Amino acid sequence: MRDNKSAFSAKEYDLKIKKTLPYYDDFYEQIIELVDVCNYNGIKWLDVGCGTGKMAEQALKKLKIKQFVCCDCSEEMLEVAQKRCRFSNVEFVLCDFFKMSYRNEFDVITAIQVNHYFQKEERKLAFQKYYEALKENGLFISFENFAPFSDFGKRLYLDKWKEYQIRQGKTETECEKHRKRYGKDYFPITLTEHISLMRDSGFRVVEILWISNMQVGIWGMK
Repeated sequence: MRDNKSAFSAKEYDLKIKKTLPYYDDFYEQIIELVDVCNYNGIKWLDVGCGTGKMAEQALKKLKIKQFVCCDCSEEMLEVAQKRCRFSNVEFVLCDFFKMSYRNEFDVITAIQVNHYFQKEERKLAFQKYYEALKENGLFISFENFAPFSDFGKRLYLDKWKEYQIRQGKTETECEKHRKRYGKDYFPITLTEHISLMRDSGFRVVEILWISNMQVGIWGMK
């Protein structure tokens, strides 16, 4: 029984996500490299849907963080994150992000494999909240699944994704079960829709950071 929207429980998440998403570790490397070159002084960072705390762990090892806030609506995920990140400058917040009311507080906000779980209106609200919570010149970075532009592209990428999972040792049944979550348990949008949504939310700069198969890293600056 899971208390989160992903396909995996908190205890198995780190192991199974690597067998599911190609280049998963690259997500974190790309984020840290981008934040590093922005030269923020004493970074205040919010990670929305922090999961098992991998973003916090990686950032705290490599960057000068003043405060790192790990937010998740899953108590099980936060329990894993707390064991993983035993640092005095890390705060753990158990709550629904939509109920948070941060204003102009963070230099960096990240949301990794989070936004594609939202329906259209929820996603709009989420991006408004990301924007409001950032300081001026603050950076928002999201990694998530996106929708191909065509049905043919979707079928091709889903087949390619299935082959990756099989190479990682998953069974045919496991792959098909995960494949059927597309459009049912999570709701990807196209790259064009991503960019439009961020611009409409107020971000003055919107760029693609990284892309492969059906995963994208995208960032915006307030």
